[in-house]
Amino acid sequence: MSTIPLQLGITPVRRKPFDGQPLGEVIAKLSEEVRELYTADQVPWVIGYSGGKDSTAVLQLVWNAVAALPAEQRTKTVHVISTDTLVENPVVAAWVTTSLETMEKAAVEQGLPVEPHRLTPEIKDTFWVNLIGRGYPAPRPKFRWCTERLKIKPSNSFIRNVVAAHGEAIMVLGIRKTESQARARAMEKHEKRRVRDRLSPNANLPNSLVYSPVEDWTNDDVWEYLMQKPNPWGYNNQDLLTMYQGASGDGECPLVVDSTTPSCGSSRFGCWTCTLVEQDKSMSAMIQNDEEKEWMRPLLDLRDKLDAPFGYFEEGEEGLPAGRKLPYPRPDQPARDFRRMNGKVMVYTRRTDGEEVPIHGPYLQKFRQDWLKDLLDAQTWIRANAPEHVKNIELITLDELHEIRRLWVFDKHEVEDSLPRIYKESTGKDFPGGPLDEQLVMGADEMELLKELCGDDGLHYDMVRELLSVERKYRTMSRRAGLFQALETAVKKGYYEDSTDAIDFAQRKNKWREESQSQTHLTLDEETNIDATA
Repeated sequence: MSTIPLQLGITPVRRKPFDGQPLGEVIAKLSEEVRELYTADQVPWVIGYSGGKDSTAVLQLVWNAVAALPAEQRTKTVHVISTDTLVENPVVAAWVTTSLETMEKAAVEQGLPVEPHRLTPEIKDTFWVNLIGRGYPAPRPKFRWCTERLKIKPSNSFIRNVVAAHGEAIMVLGIRKTESQARARAMEKHEKRRVRDRLSPNANLPNSLVYSPVEDWTNDDVWEYLMQKPNPWGYNNQDLLTMYQGASGDGECPLVVDSTTPSCGSSRFGCWTCTLVEQDKSMSAMIQNDEEKEWMRPLLDLRDKLDAPFGYFEEGEEGLPAGRKLPYPRPDQPARDFRRMNGKVMVYTRRTDGEEVPIHGPYLQKFRQDWLKDLLDAQTWIRANAPEHVKNIELITLDELHEIRRLWVFDKHEVEDSLPRIYKESTGKDFPGGPLDEQLVMGADEMELLKELCGDDGLHYDMVRELLSVERKYRTMSRRAGLFQALETAVKKGYYEDSTDAIDFAQRKNKWREESQSQTHLTLDEETNIDATA
């Protein structure tokens, strides 16, 4: 709201919900529009539901409008999809899960063709499998690998399946023009391409149309509707308002179907691991505003730890700056490998000072192990100290742990197989997975001995370990095509003295390449001059 009226001593006039129109008239008109679109064809609807105010309002509108139709006209399925990234804010995740369960029962009792679906990313795409398993760095604006894997792919896969089965699909979304100027511009652009009333084509999903019934509503309009009209599937909208009041933001994660959808990192309904923002203000506010949510404190600490690119001071270690608390980063211990995922060393010229610095690769083994332990420690502590309704919280699933173990041992050649040990230390329970000793070239004791022999030469240890793993992999193959290439790759990754030697070598390669290109250009220029003279 503008501050000019206040400066002039004028009391600002707050806009009335729906510009003063009676709520009943607005909803009656919109409900009729919903019914007309619903009965116009047999194309199934897919409603994106996040559990927030906008998606709740849209689903409530559609639910009531369809319920008012005669039973013989309720022939078209309304799919309600909610994408759970598996790292959602636990409070909101529990809210949405319970809401979907309640919704499913109510739809059956009321005879409505509403089918709720909880979507999750494939195991290979989950946050922890990529960060702890593969070593992907925490998401950044220029490397936002999480959105595509966690949100876009699950929802798009579901919609494509609906399109494949029925030839077309209509997506009903709670997007509004007043959310942001960028959103308004995008919606107005799509309006010009509408193929029929209120239905816009989706550029990223062929044969799918978008219907946004509350596109012209404001925040006040949404809350006015939710507070005045009861929730038809039995949930309490007052509780939803209370949840919003418990945090400092006013956003929610929309159904994300393409990379242009605004990030929900700064909203209350984002992922608790999100490093796309400086701090998780919403979770901090929830903890501050409600003592019962103090159990989420370990999640905040872990999120802050993920947000820094360096190692951390240990408890009681000297050197921690005065006034700083743990976890606090130490700049002398980079958490990421100086080599890329493929083992290559690459450098780039920094704009600020012109210095050539390495392009860091995946997280180092130590830090991936530490973060897995921190995550399991947090899960164990919460299960022991949190309120009863979150006693069974699962910050990381067993399927994810199995995939991380596989990636560590067989893809990264970390044949120590440390995951079961970390799991036992953090949970006090044996890891529910069989031993891998028969599949490994050496057992844990032998690998510990090899590490002692290598001493501080971590590169040498990593190279020998990978060579042994490669040999074990190809030992039982009848056709060993690719063996020498795999051995050569392992040697190339570890034949440096240390990281400084590797970076110096990469810098020299760049210099040789530049000189070679310069010499080539000089030769061509000389030949051109000779030809011209002749």
